[in-house]
Amino acid sequence: MRTRSSRTRSSRPALLALSLGYFALGTASLAVVGLSAPIGRDLHVRPATVGTLVTVFALVFALAAPAATILLGRMCRKRALLLGLGLLVAGGVAAAIAPGYPALCAARVLAGLGAAVFGPAASAAGSAIVPAEERAGALATVFAGMTAASVLGVPLASSAGDALGWRGTMLSVAALTAVAFALLARFLPAVEPEPAPTARTFGGTLRAPGAMPMVGTTFMIMTAQFTVYGVAGAYLAARFGAAQGTVALVLFGFGALATLGNVLGSRLYTRLGGTGTVGLALGCFAAGFAALTGIPGSLPLALPALAVWAFASGLFMAPQQARLVELLPERRGVLLALNASGLYLGMSLGSLAGSALLPALGARPLSAFPLLPLALAAVAHLASARHIRPVRAVAEGPVLTHH
Repeated sequence: MRTRSSRTRSSRPALLALSLGYFALGTASLAVVGLSAPIGRDLHVRPATVGTLVTVFALVFALAAPAATILLGRMCRKRALLLGLGLLVAGGVAAAIAPGYPALCAARVLAGLGAAVFGPAASAAGSAIVPAEERAGALATVFAGMTAASVLGVPLASSAGDALGWRGTMLSVAALTAVAFALLARFLPAVEPEPAPTARTFGGTLRAPGAMPMVGTTFMIMTAQFTVYGVAGAYLAARFGAAQGTVALVLFGFGALATLGNVLGSRLYTRLGGTGTVGLALGCFAAGFAALTGIPGSLPLALPALAVWAFASGLFMAPQQARLVELLPERRGVLLALNASGLYLGMSLGSLAGSALLPALGARPLSAFPLLPLALAAVAHLASARHIRPVRAVAEGPVLTHH
């Protein structure tokens, strides 16, 4: 019989492959933000119009993730993950060769469908191949890819766009996704699917005590973040006079601190529990946005506030996903799919709100707006806290099929 430590070591390559897949997914979803100018010039549309490609991807993901979980519920998770990455590769290639903007939108729909298949299944698989007490760390590893992509994808794509052009950058992201496909095919074991869910299962899961507040917490936090982050370049330029090169440096630093928050999130989870760690992240979010609103228009003075926000963005997600698994371990796939929908709906709504509010209100008031959804997130988080059950670390192990 394998020991717990040997199981953990043997799962590491699979977790890293899942993380790379999440990085490819996140980069594919956000790369167009850094490529808006060259895409606009090549396809003869306004750069602001190119921003709707993020919304298209996010909405397709949010709407398709629950449906994909229902339709593919009986499929081995490994096959579902490979299907999702295959669709992401196809969407990336289609985007790179798109002759016009409508074709590019269609490619984004295809990529969004692939993301909807891969995202929830990746989190569920990552939590299933390790012992129960190591789930927070496993989810932190898996979601580190999305954390890095959400803050590094834009500056990396912008830099690659200068060297390769926007079409070459799209092909590069598709190639990265293909690498993740190959690594998952090699290292991920077959993971038993849960009983196939139905639409009624989703409704019943949302009605379970604590489920709706948890998904609502994710939705509100992502709405708050992307109200500013979705227009980060324009916000930093308008608020602090940051040039394009400075914006890229700030975003790279943001990504490094978010990655640190993601790494420390699993450690804080063992000390504070999921509820305490998410509560700490909410406090950091509020402090960061309040400070951004109150300071004068000096970027050096803003850096500590941006650092606190960045740390919170990485700290939040893995403990929140672990809490979801703890709430309904027998329906983890369904609940993680609903949470992924809430996450991408929040990204979409926040980005749209930021695009509308920045020119209407100005940059300084914009950084105060996230405090409203954060307050709602805090209320939802408190409502969910009393429904979490302790993890049965000894009794529950990884869920694998042996072959």
